[in-house]
Amino acid sequence: MELRHIVSFLALAEELHFGRAAQRLHLTQPSLSAQLQKLERSLDVQLVSRNSHEVRLTAAGREFEGQARLIVAQMDRAAEVAKAAAAGRSGSLSVGYNLPASRHVLPEALTRMADEHPDVVISMWEKRTGPQLAALRAGTLDIALVYGHPTTAEFRHRRLLNRIPLVAVVGRSHRWAGRSGVRFAELAEQRCVLFAREQCPAMYDSIFRAAADNRISLDVAQTADDPGATMHMVSVRPFVGFASLPRAQSMQMGGPDSAAVAVKLLDPVPTLDLFAVWRAEEPNPAVELFLDCVAAVRDDAAEERAVPV
Repeated sequence: MELRHIVSFLALAEELHFGRAAQRLHLTQPSLSAQLQKLERSLDVQLVSRNSHEVRLTAAGREFEGQARLIVAQMDRAAEVAKAAAAGRSGSLSVGYNLPASRHVLPEALTRMADEHPDVVISMWEKRTGPQLAALRAGTLDIALVYGHPTTAEFRHRRLLNRIPLVAVVGRSHRWAGRSGVRFAELAEQRCVLFAREQCPAMYDSIFRAAADNRISLDVAQTADDPGATMHMVSVRPFVGFASLPRAQSMQMGGPDSAAVAVKLLDPVPTLDLFAVWRAEEPNPAVELFLDCVAAVRDDAAEERAVPV
């Protein structure tokens, strides 16, 4: 059974006239008759009855007509879906993100994606920078929203946010807990809690760059993979940990129910930039659509900031 034979049958079922149906299909009448015969042979039933006066559908033909319309409609839908996927208007997208991205990038970008590309199914995964980049390299993420960016040719990147500050994290009994800020050089006298560099290379390097600027060495006494573990460690030992300001705010450090306090770092203030990162050879067209939505949101925000009040 061929799709073109089904289409020809449907034209004949609507016209009930071989001449008009053939003209509509841009076929000759003998070609239309031949297609109908092939279809009937493949089904082993007679679909059309004709004599010198009329053309009509048999009982089998009437039943087949309804099913044939469903087949053609589904094929049309399949073609539309394929074209939409090729253009990025449908399909799926896996996005990794960190806390600043979840607060300052994703809400408006996802809203815009839902409005402009509602058929794209988006999966979201909160991970630190290192795991995001590993997933991007493995193909389980399509876009990573991370601190810093790799310098290898396999990735492309776009800056989204600038100069996100880092803060010191200490327990409530630490002597820094009541201070509004400390100079970075004072870390020379402290024992620190730090994460492995592969967890977040940009944050790790920002901390050690600030230490180098102050000509001090950091005494890393403990390691912790995430801010939650850091907070637990500093709450029971006189250590100093590190977190981004958005993370400290989200964990309500310094609040009545928090065992840790965030303290500003000064001279210098270590900072991070947030980037969108994706594979240079990216086969998923929805990636570009998502990046366009992010860019449009940032442009709108810039225009709003430029309006005088």
